Amino acid sequence: MKNFLLLFVLLSAVAASPCRGAEYNLSMLPRYFPEKLTAMITPLAEYLSQKTGQRMTPVLTDNFAQYEARLLNGTIRIGYENPLVYVNVSRVHQVLVTAVKGKGGDRFRGIIIARPDSGIRSPADLKNKKIMIVGRTSAGGYLSQKIALAGVGLDVDRDCQLSVAADNRQENVIISVAIGDVDAGFIRESALHKADKYIVPGSVGVVYRAAWLPNWAFSVDRSLPAALKQRIKSALLALDSKSKVLQAMGLKGFKEARDSDYDVMRKFKTR
Repeated sequence: MKNFLLLFVLLSAVAASPCRGAEYNLSMLPRYFPEKLTAMITPLAEYLSQKTGQRMTPVLTDNFAQYEARLLNGTIRIGYENPLVYVNVSRVHQVLVTAVKGKGGDRFRGIIIARPDSGIRSPADLKNKKIMIVGRTSAGGYLSQKIALAGVGLDVDRDCQLSVAADNRQENVIISVAIGDVDAGFIRESALHKADKYIVPGSVGVVYRAAWLPNWAFSVDRSLPAALKQRIKSALLALDSKSKVLQAMGLKGFKEARDSDYDVMRKFKTR
């Protein structure tokens, strides 16, 4: 009888505790090389595993299209992506918090870069020029610039010769500009020095700062249990700015967010 009661107590305790057998893939839009991405998200996965009682496994994707597809098909349940990609996947993913970073806080922008000897000094100089973008779903490496330039009468898709960076890497845009393969490049403002070790110092300069956009979204599959969503959100909002998690991601913190915060992006969707 004692053994039966002990077994009953143990089974009850297991039933009442969080399921530790569950595993959730966590990923980030691959705008940097794999080594940097791994260093950025591994501390986050370890932290959320500890705080939620669920196993969070960091995974990488090869490019923006693959990342987006895996969020949509459910093989990545937790993600960190730019606002345009979030809008593209928002029918199956729900934003919990938005990133806070640098002088922009909960918003960011793209820039236009060129070689100092390119002769490009203003948006008007970009007409008919060869421009490399990060990707058609890159907010800081395409959309921010597209919006800003449209405001001064330049349609980048019609008036410029656009090419897409290999693997949607910000570094590849910078390198291509530095060596003269293209006349100019569109990148996120915070990525300006990401390729410094690969290029000649002074070979790239900022020509134009583009439109501000809502910052990156930390999102989860809408089908996740409500209690787990809340634990994830609470854990992210509780992070101290000096934590190794935020330092690895290059952030000051996270701010609570709603889906409607990204409505401004929906009219600029590329599909």
